[in-house]
Amino acid sequence: MEFVEKSRIILDRWISHSDHHLEEYEAFADELEEAGKVESAKAVREMAELTSKSTECLKRALKALD
Repeated sequence: MEFVEKSRIILDRWISHSDHHLEEYEAFADELEEAGKVESAKAVREMAELTSKSTECLKRALKALD
């Protein structure tokens, strides 16, 4: 398998992994908010936003391989 094909597989895996974490972060932030831990929820939501941005970078990297 050539390097570019391996890179596609790696990037695709990282995107999927990141998306899964994003879902977990958002659900956890909801739970924190429901528990009255608004500042903690806010910090986790900020992290979720950063994760979303990093996932977009990975998607651009994957697309650029074409």
